[in-house]
Amino acid sequence: MLMELLPSLILFSAIKENGYQLLFLSARAIIQAYLTRSFLNNLKQDGKALPSGPVVISPDGLFPSLFREVVRRAPHEFKIACLEDIKKLFPQDYNPFYAGFGNRDTDELSYRKIGIPKGKIFIINPKGEVATSHHRADVKSYTSLHTLVNDMFPPTSLVEQEDFNSWNYWRLPLPEVDI
Repeated sequence: MLMELLPSLILFSAIKENGYQLLFLSARAIIQAYLTRSFLNNLKQDGKALPSGPVVISPDGLFPSLFREVVRRAPHEFKIACLEDIKKLFPQDYNPFYAGFGNRDTDELSYRKIGIPKGKIFIINPKGEVATSHHRADVKSYTSLHTLVNDMFPPTSLVEQEDFNSWNYWRLPLPEVDI
């Protein structure tokens, strides 16, 4: 697992530098929160650490979490519910989730359920290769994704908000002014 994460440090740093907020999501039990945060905070490559971001972990105890993840093989149940709760914090017509990275098919299921487009779902296999959604033939490495980072994750400073871009600005009704 560590070997696949190291090249991702550079990619995730570039994504964060382009203005995107990272969210780390795990179906692990709440009792594992400290270990999970410590693991993420201590990942380093060439002196560079994994970008910071909130770490969201299941509030369930160890045994219910293990049962859900290992026996039932359904960590997506927690992840979908969690991501839907986060999405409810935003306006109904807005999806705060731009892309998703995971290492299981259930991660892809979770991301699709909350509205992330297929082309923005990246599944990492045990070799550290990254595939976009079900397009396993289109396997990329973290390095090749890093060269495309500005195309796939355009700097948010260059992305106009659709409601307030230069075209829609002039279409908004003029405010009433008291004379």
